[in-house]
Amino acid sequence: MNNKEKYKEICESGEYAIPLFLQYWWMETVCEGKQWDVALAYDGERIAAAMPYHYVDRFGLRFVVQPQLTQFSGPVYFYPHGISESHRLDFEKQVADSLLHQIDDLHPHFFLQNFSPDVTNWLPYYWTGYRQITRYTYRIGDIRDPQRVFDGFDPEKRQRKIRRYENVTSVRFDMSPRDFADFHTRYWKGKGKRDVLDKRLIERVCGAAVERGQGVVAALYDENVSLLSARFAVYDSHCAYSLMSAHDNALHKNGHSETLFWELIKFLSDKTVVFDFEGSMDPGIEHFYRSFGTKQTPFSVIYKYRFPLLAKLIGLKNM
Repeated sequence: MNNKEKYKEICESGEYAIPLFLQYWWMETVCEGKQWDVALAYDGERIAAAMPYHYVDRFGLRFVVQPQLTQFSGPVYFYPHGISESHRLDFEKQVADSLLHQIDDLHPHFFLQNFSPDVTNWLPYYWTGYRQITRYTYRIGDIRDPQRVFDGFDPEKRQRKIRRYENVTSVRFDMSPRDFADFHTRYWKGKGKRDVLDKRLIERVCGAAVERGQGVVAALYDENVSLLSARFAVYDSHCAYSLMSAHDNALHKNGHSETLFWELIKFLSDKTVVFDFEGSMDPGIEHFYRSFGTKQTPFSVIYKYRFPLLAKLIGLKNM
């Protein structure tokens, strides 16, 4: 049994709380027709950690990179029961060394992964030559009480706009993955740009998540039942992530996005705990997400390259 087969068994057993983006089914979906594998570390005979990774071979070079639509990769640790803080750090160092040894066996010319905010200790990676930058996402820490969540929205910038449209719009959660993929493509075409996401990828990811009960497309309509905006989110029992959105470029107005986020949060309030806006380093987007009463949440981008020229070509010269 190879590592991927073992990892599939681990994920399907439900024994461990493995984040959505690290799940076997997610990697199979976003990497269909592409290459991915998983490094496994052991503590005796017990699997102690896993690190799924997507890799690309181009021009005789190998790149380990983030799969599309995948906010976080990195390791997931399966800690022994009752482990102390001191032993936790020893454990993370031990299993990280094993994981990275397997990554090094790939001889990648470039490595980059976004680690989950839950992985706060990147010292084992630093000690083996990896580098780090901090980026931010924005999260509402508990959406199980929607009214309390709404009370945390900025009264003027968000609450007022939501109330303005609550009686003249409606939200449905039955938009098909194919219709959403078509709408997403039309949105970017209407802006005079090419959609960076392949339509087949959008439909495949939406379809797989919805079929598993871990994804939803929320669609906002006006009084004439014209589609104004749509947003796709994925979720597990811990966290929901806003992944993709599209709008009718002619009909979309300021306030529609707020309304759709609010309706999506209400829909998810009995299905998960945290809502992740999948934050941005863009000042305007950051300000918009922050006005929903979110908490700025740091995560690490871990990277390593063999040649400085690679960093410049990939856009890491300022990292």
